[in-house]
Amino acid sequence: MPDGCIMVAMTRLALAPALAALCAFPAFAGGGIGYAQATGYLKQDTRPTLYQPLNLLDARENTAWCSPSADPLNEQLFFGFKESAKIDEVRVYTGNGFSEQTFQEFARGKKFAIKGPAGAQAFTVADQRGFQAIALTPPIVGSEVIIEVLDQYPAEDPDASVCVTDFVFFSEGRALNGNWLSSKLKYDKHRAPFLGTWYAGYDGAPDRFLSFFFDGTYGYHFDPFDKDQAKEKSFQGSFEVSGARLSLEVPGKGRVSARVHTAARAGGKPGRSLDLEGDLPEDLKRPFRSVR
Repeated sequence: MPDGCIMVAMTRLALAPALAALCAFPAFAGGGIGYAQATGYLKQDTRPTLYQPLNLLDARENTAWCSPSADPLNEQLFFGFKESAKIDEVRVYTGNGFSEQTFQEFARGKKFAIKGPAGAQAFTVADQRGFQAIALTPPIVGSEVIIEVLDQYPAEDPDASVCVTDFVFFSEGRALNGNWLSSKLKYDKHRAPFLGTWYAGYDGAPDRFLSFFFDGTYGYHFDPFDKDQAKEKSFQGSFEVSGARLSLEVPGKGRVSARVHTAARAGGKPGRSLDLEGDLPEDLKRPFRSVR
C-alpha cells in the first residue's frame, strides 16, 4: 500500500473517507488467504450475503461483518491461509464503513484479541473510519488466526450490532488479502457450510486438518504426535459442491465425496461432523469435526 494511502486511511486528512478504499493493497505472491468464518453474523438466516464474514477480506468499505447481537463477546472470527503465514501486521477498518450514517448507526469494534497457534495479542483502535495499522510483535505464525471483539464503541441504539469493515493481513510488507479478491468472495449457499478447517484426532488436540477455501481448493495436513510411528503428510487439490454433497480429488485415490452431519460433542455441546465416503487413505477414514 503506498505511503500516501496509509496516511489517508489512518488520518483521513479532511479528505473523503471513501478515498481509502481506492488505494489498492499489493497482492501477496504466495498462497494468501483461504477463508473467513464466523460463529455467527447479523441476518445470517434471512439475508446471508449482507454481513457475511468474507466481507472482511475485500478491503472495500461498502461491505462489513456485523455481530448477530449487541454482545459480540461470545463470537469468534476465523481466518485461514492456504499455507503457513508469518503475519507481522494487520490493518483494521472498524465499524460499518459504508457511509458516515452506517458508521454511527452500528456499534464499532474498539478492542480486539488476535490469536495464533502459539501466542496472542490484544490491541485497541480509534473510533474513526479508515484503516488503522497494528504491528504484531512477535509475529503470529500459522495457517489460521482467530480474532475476537473484546470491547466496542457503542451506537445510540444499545441493541445495535457491532461491525467491522475489514481486516487486511500483512506478511513482510505484502498483503495476504485485498480488493483483488472481490470477485471470488461472493456468497455461495451450497459451499458456505464446508468452508473453513475441519479437525480429526483427540478432542482439544487434533492431529488432522482438512481446510476448504473459497476459491474451490482444499488442503490436508496430518501432523502426528509420535513422528516415530507415523509420518507427517500434506496434499492439496480441488473440490466441488452439489447440493448437500462435496466431492474432492484425493491424490492416488481419485474422487471421493463428503457430507455434513449434526453431531453432539463431548458434554452434549452441538457441533457438526464431516464424513468422507469412498476409497480413502487410512488417515481420512474418520469423521472430521467443525471445532477443535
